[in-house]
Amino acid sequence: MVDVGAKAATRRVAVAEGHIRMTPATLALITQGQARKGDVLGVARIAGIQGAKKTSDLVPLCHPLALTRVAVDFDIQPDVSRVVCTATVETVGPTGVEMEALCAVQVALLTIYDMCKAADRGMVIGEVRVVEKHGGKSGSYVVPR
Repeated sequence: MVDVGAKAATRRVAVAEGHIRMTPATLALITQGQARKGDVLGVARIAGIQGAKKTSDLVPLCHPLALTRVAVDFDIQPDVSRVVCTATVETVGPTGVEMEALCAVQVALLTIYDMCKAADRGMVIGEVRVVEKHGGKSGSYVVPR
């Protein structure tokens, strides 16, 4: 692992996003609360939060961090039959939380896949990326939209 002991503890924020595409019928199951396994987005939200908290267990050289906030939100886009997941992760420390935000999104989207795979095995997870970060020596980064 990289030595971050000499770095200043500052407020760090990272926002990541990604999406899962599916059939309109599968999206209807989610939005109408009729998926066999239950509340898909509620479970996926908790899974994403857990994913952020467990990032250092999953990514070998990632520092374990004391997270101060994890928020996982979903945007249903029926016109393109997809769910967009956005994760915001914060800490006060010597290293950033980009990996935690990315992990939260991936785990949340994987949970949606798992909970809906009986209805739609053709779902596609894509475009997972960091869209914003703040804090530390490198300052702020925001993806132009």
